Amino acid sequence: MKKVAIIGGTGYGAIELIRLLHTHPHLEVTKVISHSQSGESLSSIYPHLLNLPIIQLEDLDIGSLKDEADIIFLATPAGVAKDIIPELQNTSLQVIDLSGDFRLPVQTEYEEWYGKTAAPQKSLNQAVYGLSEIYKADIEKAKIISNPGCFPTSALLGLLPAIESGIIEPKGIVIDGKTGVSGAGRTPTAATHFSETNDNITPYKIGKHQHIPEIEHYLSQAINEKVTAAFTTHLIPVTRGLICTMYATMKQELNTKKLIDLYQAYYKQKNFIRILPEGKYPVTKAVQGSNFCDIGLYADQRNGQLIIVSAIDNLVKGAAGQAIQNANIMNGWNEDLGLNIVPIYP
Repeated sequence: MKKVAIIGGTGYGAIELIRLLHTHPHLEVTKVISHSQSGESLSSIYPHLLNLPIIQLEDLDIGSLKDEADIIFLATPAGVAKDIIPELQNTSLQVIDLSGDFRLPVQTEYEEWYGKTAAPQKSLNQAVYGLSEIYKADIEKAKIISNPGCFPTSALLGLLPAIESGIIEPKGIVIDGKTGVSGAGRTPTAATHFSETNDNITPYKIGKHQHIPEIEHYLSQAINEKVTAAFTTHLIPVTRGLICTMYATMKQELNTKKLIDLYQAYYKQKNFIRILPEGKYPVTKAVQGSNFCDIGLYADQRNGQLIIVSAIDNLVKGAAGQAIQNANIMNGWNEDLGLNIVPIYP
């Protein structure tokens, strides 16, 4: 049994890690770190965890982490992991970062989009981007994983088969993204107040979202050519769920059946990717609480466009679930350990 420490232990991502790891056969959460609530028991903050062994929240002690854990999950806000991971990178620890600090490989790009000082370039160079279905071979050998963002997970899984096969233009891609309020984290703000979100849909960070360069970078890397995308996010009045509807110009005339066949072949034996049959499209309710990504396709031959719809649970496949999937890959275990969960419905 490998010992797990979670840093940033009271956010939604961390709590989802604890829920999923509770049934993992090879991983045990032994240490949860929260600077702001050190000394409190986890169940006093989250009463739904009362049945679990009592976990006392602790302050961060890098020295003890090196001796008392095998795997570290960082579920911290942006700007925290970049200072912690450099102190862990030359140890035997496996480190998986759920924040955005290591998703962009160039310091200046991170500083431009996140408005914070970047991690040392040496540390960035060691991090592997953890989009599990795409970079499995690199993840298997990695010590530091940068878990993808929730929107990039949905968008990239939806777009990569089409961009790599050369059936869509690399310019002019449009991504319309919608996410539940849990994606904004646990700290309340005016924008996430019930009175503001209920019965409301709010576009935000238009042209400035930090996930734009992440999406463009990995699409461009896939074909060694610059790919650009217009990406607009919306906050919707649900707790969980994220869906991207994407539009791209097709280079050749293809029907929907051929597109579905292409996607099914691309994701063959990728059990967490479900390609829906013709005429069926993803809904957030169908993936809630699970590590699935559902993808639906439509060839709009009238307009020469490929329409791709991709849905995930933002806290599972978009965060904690994919982080555990990456831990499984790093250790040579079956990818679905701790994640073989039927979605919650209704």
